[in-house]
Amino acid sequence: MAFHEPAIGNQYAVNRAIPLKRYAVIGNPIEHSRSPFIHELFARQTGLAITYEKIKAPLDRFETTVREFFAQGGQGLNVTVPFKEEAFALANPNLTPRARLAAAVNTLWMDKGNLHGCNTDGVGLLNDLLRLGHSPKDKEILLIGAGGAARGVVFPLLEAGCARLRIINRSPERALTLHRHLVEQLPDLSPRLSCGSLADAGGPWDMVINATSSSLGQAAPDLPGNLYKPVSLAYDMVYGGQATPFMRQAAEQGAQTVADGLGMLVGQAAASFAIWHDATPDMEAVLTALRQQLRAH
Repeated sequence: MAFHEPAIGNQYAVNRAIPLKRYAVIGNPIEHSRSPFIHELFARQTGLAITYEKIKAPLDRFETTVREFFAQGGQGLNVTVPFKEEAFALANPNLTPRARLAAAVNTLWMDKGNLHGCNTDGVGLLNDLLRLGHSPKDKEILLIGAGGAARGVVFPLLEAGCARLRIINRSPERALTLHRHLVEQLPDLSPRLSCGSLADAGGPWDMVINATSSSLGQAAPDLPGNLYKPVSLAYDMVYGGQATPFMRQAAEQGAQTVADGLGMLVGQAAASFAIWHDATPDMEAVLTALRQQLRAH
């Protein structure tokens, strides 16, 4: 998807007379999130007056925290680990088709007094894979993880025409649960799907995507060798100023290209921004600014 809006700060000015609308990202942990930086740049591009903050919700008080946010005038929430599946349940039955297929939500908003949910993770990932020159079409893909992040991308990867998708997880039961959900929703996908434990990764693969949060804990998943074809991509949904543990592991094991999830983060944020504001921001400009910020720190 191409975007052709003006570069940051060039042609839009925020009207300070307009009351600031409140948005936030909610998760636990949340300190690492760059979403406020991204959405503030999007708002500057498009002349919108907003505030965007981080909210660390207690693990047992996600629903209460969300309801308090909207009761106090909040307009929209991005949802990150570990709450995407809880957000799905909370926004039901007002879910977009993408959210319903994923059974996970990363974008919440109110409409006519009702909470609505969407999942923009898949759009963000696909945009970034294409930017990197690695279309999923006809590729054999290994997906590590079976939580909310994985749920958001499985259908988009399959719809993009991947030849085979295997889901593995530290707890193979969770991988099996996700596999069953996928087949129940779209039985025709069954021949291209499989699942198992981390030790049952199989391979080699054209693409290996880490949808776990292991890199946040400065660890790589416990994976076997022989995962990568000669021309292959290892993609970590986690991002940082330097290569993540998964990226370093993949490079040592033979992945030709390694990438972090910064482009996916910006892409899913742009899709959320469009839902809330009906405006399309310039993703490339924000991605460049964000990468520069991370490297500076």
